[in-house]
Amino acid sequence: MATIASITLVPGCTKAQKVDETVKLLHKPDFPHRTLTLLEKIAANLPGMIFQVLQRQDGSEQVMYVSSGCRELYELEPEVIQADLQVLHKLVHPQDANSLAESIEVAKATLSPWRWEGRIITPSGKIKWIQGASQLELQDNGDWLWEGLVIDITDRKQAEEQLRTSERRYKAILDAIPDLMFRLSRAGEYLDLKGDGANIVLPREEIVGKNLEDILPTDVVAISQDAIAKTLDSHNLQTCEYQLPTPLGIRDYEARLVASDTDEVLAIVRDITERKLAEANLQSLAQKYSKAFRCSPNPISLSTLEEGRYIEVNDSFVRLSGFERDEAIGRTSFELNMWVNNRDRMKLLQHLRDLGMVRNLEIEFRAKSGQILTSLLSAEIIELDGTPCILAVNHDITERKQVEAQLRLSAQRDRLLTETLARIRSSLNLEQILQTTVTEVRQFLQADRVFIGLNDAQQGGKTVAESVDPKYPAILGWTTEDKTYLQELKTLLSTNRVRLVEDIDQIAASPKLKEHYQQFQTRATLAVPIMVNNELLGALVANQCSGPRQWQAIEIDLLQQMSEQLAIAIQQARLYQELAILNTNLEHQVEERTAQLQQKMQELEGLQRVKDVVLHTVAHDLRTSVMGNLLVLKNLLKNRGQNQEASPAEIPVPRSVIERMIQGNDRQLGMIDSLLEIHSCEGQGMSLRRELVHFSTLLESIIKDLQPMLNQNQAILNNLLPDDLPLVMADPTQLQKVVANLFTHRLQNNPPGLRFTVKTKIEPGMIRTEIHDNGIVMSKLECDRLFDLSVREPQACCSTSLALKMYLSRQIIQAHGGEIGVSSSRKYGLTFWFSLPLATPSPVIRNS
Repeated sequence: MATIASITLVPGCTKAQKVDETVKLLHKPDFPHRTLTLLEKIAANLPGMIFQVLQRQDGSEQVMYVSSGCRELYELEPEVIQADLQVLHKLVHPQDANSLAESIEVAKATLSPWRWEGRIITPSGKIKWIQGASQLELQDNGDWLWEGLVIDITDRKQAEEQLRTSERRYKAILDAIPDLMFRLSRAGEYLDLKGDGANIVLPREEIVGKNLEDILPTDVVAISQDAIAKTLDSHNLQTCEYQLPTPLGIRDYEARLVASDTDEVLAIVRDITERKLAEANLQSLAQKYSKAFRCSPNPISLSTLEEGRYIEVNDSFVRLSGFERDEAIGRTSFELNMWVNNRDRMKLLQHLRDLGMVRNLEIEFRAKSGQILTSLLSAEIIELDGTPCILAVNHDITERKQVEAQLRLSAQRDRLLTETLARIRSSLNLEQILQTTVTEVRQFLQADRVFIGLNDAQQGGKTVAESVDPKYPAILGWTTEDKTYLQELKTLLSTNRVRLVEDIDQIAASPKLKEHYQQFQTRATLAVPIMVNNELLGALVANQCSGPRQWQAIEIDLLQQMSEQLAIAIQQARLYQELAILNTNLEHQVEERTAQLQQKMQELEGLQRVKDVVLHTVAHDLRTSVMGNLLVLKNLLKNRGQNQEASPAEIPVPRSVIERMIQGNDRQLGMIDSLLEIHSCEGQGMSLRRELVHFSTLLESIIKDLQPMLNQNQAILNNLLPDDLPLVMADPTQLQKVVANLFTHRLQNNPPGLRFTVKTKIEPGMIRTEIHDNGIVMSKLECDRLFDLSVREPQACCSTSLALKMYLSRQIIQAHGGEIGVSSSRKYGLTFWFSLPLATPSPVIRNS
């Protein structure tokens, strides 16, 4: 079954379009009454719910439209009702369901307007009185179209209950509208009344025979008597409106009076309270949308679809375009020359015809001042008095586009500067650098000419690079011998670090400078000096020949930065020329020095051979002597050990002296061996006999050999070496020397009782061995110099002999491809460490 219905929407036309269409109509002085119908259809914010329902012959129902007033009235969303109209029937109070059904059937049977009052129970449990009204139409296909309004009359019903006892006097008037008719005399006496169809509570006898003053308030009586007099005097229809206080509040009434006899009138009175409220609401709504139209920050215009002739524009349109309202209305956008690209209007029309609307179409417009503006255009087609029109809203994005353009220019500028700097750094071809620079700068500026002029020692000034539009004369190679004019140009550039001229005709210039501008058709110019340490090297100049030009800040900044880079390039070229001259002189000097050096090298080679002979000879003789001494001393010590008595001729020597002499000769022999080994290493490189060995086994063997020395010095060794250390390619003999030298160094420089800890650490591709002790620490400087080749002071903690062995230890480890070092800490003691490459790099890192 059908129920409650709504406004009709023209296919393809949105409610917002109708609102905008009506707003434009409000500006017309002859505002038509039929527009109220349109406003009623779009006034979704009016009290109550507006609906439109189609009831088909098969009994199915389709909700064509339901206004948002259903939220407050029924506590339901429009989408819920549109999905299933039966949700409204379920809310009808059970006691009123039959009357609703009957009213619908009567309306369908008689084709009369549907009216119904009843109760509903909302989802939250509230009981409301509602009043429904609809005009139904029988469609050609037999379907029923219901259009109407449902309003909340709960307050009225409650007031009726409270004021029922006092309503009797006024109900005759209220219920008679619009059918209540009175016959009144000129004096205002009720002569008769016709109450057919009206619910008149007051008996006829309580009205007829009474005067207006007996029933109505004084002000209403005055209005009524004046209307009666005018009707009788003019014999024309008179209409008057007035208000009456009633138990339901102030009500509005309209009385239409016609002369029915010489001194009497017929008055038809009806209640127009609802109409007045609707008119007030519609007027408020119209004012709201009209105000929104006028005060919108975005330019809004209404123009004809075919011609683009403006019908209405708002204040923002006037401010943005520069055209006053009377300048725009009645003229087309083409007549105002507003389209930068005429094809944009064709694009707009195509979108509108295809989609019925346009959203955020980026368009360029020309303001009255000639300024090009960019906006996002949104538009829809609406009907105005049967004429298709375009309602357009523009969102000005000119500043945003300018910012985007500035960002693009900044990026291009930075790229240009970076490329120029790269060319300067990578090339010494000044001519190529200058020519590339003017070409790219002209492309960036979109200027007619860009050139570089440099000071010339002989000619005084010359144009050395240029990029120019072929339509204009070239300035490349231009020079002048006029020193006065050259000085004028230099002064202009030196005084003004930026010479900016937007229109040559608007400045004061010397005759020669004006002649120069005319010769090369220059209309605007931007010049920056090329300077180094206040020395003017030249200038970078941009010209506009096609007309005056406003130079932008980013363009000025580019030329300034480019001039700095060019100054570097020019200075670099000068330095290169000077360097070339110096290089030529240096080559001659080098040839001379090379000849001298070769002679000295030959002399050094001779001295080296002599040194080698002397070293081997001296070392051999010393070694022989020392070994002889050792042999004699050891035999002497052996004989003393056998308690042989010395002969009377022999000189008695204490055993301790002999032992010290043996130790001294051992040290001398070791130092001689170390010197010979160092000499051999530096001349021929360290000689290694590498083999694949288990590092665990090798270290265990070395430590075992060192045990007597450790026992002799009462040293304790904590061995933390694991048994599964990886393989290394090493020379066992040389590594044994290294470990022995490290232990010897610590034992000789510490008192007895030293504690050692030996451990290893596996690192990526390497094995690291650490020998830690709790002995005397060293300074950082001593640690840094410990493995250097040097002759120590006699008082130094490390003798020269031992120092040579430490140096050899580093040579051995480095020859293996490893490193060696020492670290010292007052808190933790001293640690020697050395690293060796693994035979096969291990991915596993293990500490031990």
